[in-house]
Amino acid sequence: MALRITVDIFSGRPNPVIEVEGPEADEVLRRLKPGRKLSGREAAEPEPILGYRGLVIDQTGAASGGLPGHIRYLHGNLFGTRLSHRAEDERFEDFIAGSAGPLRRLSLGEGFPDLFGKEVDRSRKASAEHVEREHHRRRHHHCKCGPLFEPAWWNVPQRQPFNNCYNYATNYRTDTFAQPGLAAGSMYTALNCPSVGQAAVKDDLISTPKANNKCPKEGHLVALVIWPGVDFHWYRKDRNGLWSHKPGGTPVRNVDNSNHLIPDPRTANRGPYTNFCTFMVVMHGHIKIR
Repeated sequence: MALRITVDIFSGRPNPVIEVEGPEADEVLRRLKPGRKLSGREAAEPEPILGYRGLVIDQTGAASGGLPGHIRYLHGNLFGTRLSHRAEDERFEDFIAGSAGPLRRLSLGEGFPDLFGKEVDRSRKASAEHVEREHHRRRHHHCKCGPLFEPAWWNVPQRQPFNNCYNYATNYRTDTFAQPGLAAGSMYTALNCPSVGQAAVKDDLISTPKANNKCPKEGHLVALVIWPGVDFHWYRKDRNGLWSHKPGGTPVRNVDNSNHLIPDPRTANRGPYTNFCTFMVVMHGHIKIR
């Protein structure tokens, strides 16, 4: 028995993956044994917000443990095919990141398990608050050169898992989880505003820090934000004058972490991506990313 556990937490970087097998895999399945069936709002699968979105567990052999071969675990809840239940271990994230947990085997630095724990706690509190979607009724200035908001084009199996926030913001499909600067041979060397921003400029994005959320005369506006030292994320301004984004390999969305529409990414609820870096302009057909 072998399991593949993906920590669904990043937007720009590929997500961490943990491989477990044998007795350790049996222990994981025991902790994930389905309990009571969820009902009402709690039965709805989690939305693809910025920051921690859960653990995705794939059984690489025949499914066992009373679970389908592909499930998502978040804050004690299990979701999968014909599965919407509470797990035996309602604090499974704590087990994963514990002193002897499998998360400790990843080469993401000694501080990552603690960072993961803090992000799980932040996510739990945000879920408990359960902020409802607020529809803004004020008028927004349309951007005639902005991309159309067409989430259905991106949210299909052949595109969604393989394209990240950078692909979506630049409106450039590569199926490679594109990294700023990689195509130019000058990828970012640190997860901060200057390094990721300069790498994007190498890809021929145009730095426009004084854009102040205004549509350019040509091309379309994007925005870079940073989870300090951990990850990057990009937004884009669509033709309707509002912003949308794609958190990692999850579906495209046009709301922030509070389920509010996004008239300005500087004031949006961005979860752990606390550093707003800059606006940039993407000139259609001029950039190359990989």
